Amino acid sequence: MQNTTNDEKTGLTALTAINIAKALTIVLLFIFSFVFGIQDLRQVIYLCLHGSYCLWWLLEQWLFPQRRQIFNEPVGFGGLILGLLFVGIFYSLPGYLAFINPVPISAIATAVALPLYIFGSLINTTADVQKLTAKQYGAELVSDNIWRFSRNINYFGDLLRYLSFAVVAGSVWAYLVPAVILLMYIQRLFQKEQSMSAKYQNYAEYQKSSNRLIPFVW
Repeated sequence: MQNTTNDEKTGLTALTAINIAKALTIVLLFIFSFVFGIQDLRQVIYLCLHGSYCLWWLLEQWLFPQRRQIFNEPVGFGGLILGLLFVGIFYSLPGYLAFINPVPISAIATAVALPLYIFGSLINTTADVQKLTAKQYGAELVSDNIWRFSRNINYFGDLLRYLSFAVVAGSVWAYLVPAVILLMYIQRLFQKEQSMSAKYQNYAEYQKSSNRLIPFVW
């Protein structure tokens, strides 16, 4: 109880910590570009993809103020440091690996990474905007349109996006980031299933007609 009170006194929320961490990621990517230089299209593509994603994360909250209501639980300075280490630094690992990779990116890797990023971003953003709009008009359980394919379609889009970063990086170590995010999302979605089942009477029916995470698969 005392820790919660202290966290509230700091005025920091989880969203604030994530926002600062996203800004840190942008700074790190530019540091990588100055320290290691631009050797190939690999670095250019990576900087554009990951940098634009972080910028969009921040811009989206200005375009859609309702987004500021997510991750609004209070965190202390410990939570801020954890966010900087995890979201800011660890998530930048593929970027570091991309900038120290001397091998030119192949046409195949580019052809795989770009659609992953584009469709991942479109899926994630479409899901968020649909849910925000539906909630704004008083909807309860959002289960139509893009949400009919997966109960966590926004997570699926986010995973595709982080997978694209790993492909561009061209290192097996880069896949640690999407792997960790996948494990985190799996834990979160099982918790979400329990709370949603208790909140919505028609959630059981929605479960039968949709997949848990990956459309048409699982």
